[in-house]
Amino acid sequence: MDELAAARRTMGTATLPAGDAYTIELRRFYDAPVDDVWNAITDPERLGRWLKPVTGDLRLGGSFELDGGEHGEILQCDPPRLLRVSWLFGPEADEWPGTSEVEVRLSPGPADGTEFELVHAAAVGEPMFPTYGPGAGGVGWDLHLLTLALFLADGEALDHEEFENLPAGREFVRRSAVAWGEAHLAAGGDRDQVAAAVEATTAFYAPAVNER
Repeated sequence: MDELAAARRTMGTATLPAGDAYTIELRRFYDAPVDDVWNAITDPERLGRWLKPVTGDLRLGGSFELDGGEHGEILQCDPPRLLRVSWLFGPEADEWPGTSEVEVRLSPGPADGTEFELVHAAAVGEPMFPTYGPGAGGVGWDLHLLTLALFLADGEALDHEEFENLPAGREFVRRSAVAWGEAHLAAGGDRDQVAAAVEATTAFYAPAVNER
């Protein structure tokens, strides 16, 4: 829960090749040097231990695919400060290029640590947002950044499926969904729609035990 509280969550706007987009933004501090964090997000072996196994032509202009089906192109790479990729999920998404991008920015922080910022931009009108709001992607990123924190601290990986079946994991997901609801409200979201989105996101990531 401390790791969940360590992140600041906001929503914003952006412009993608496909048009207007909304953003979910996470900012937090990692007690690890910039070069170590950069290596953890770009080295295939280390990336696979906290995010998902990755394959592809992992260089600027190349393409990647994660074990979960997420895939895209490496659009910008400025070691050790900036990585930007297109981010698509499922074969149907290839029919709408330019609709989703993820950008990670690193900068030196206090005590040889790292200020970490992740911005995920998705085209306005993408189908998940009306039901789940920013929590559709935000809760998943919260889980991955928790895993990254543990990995940077001691090299251990977190099994998300196992974690989400534990009481602590279900509470983490619930609080993450609520936190993204608060970010949505702060960005001008309708209160009733936000409440419904938080409920739907919580049910998606942490369904009732008898529904599993």
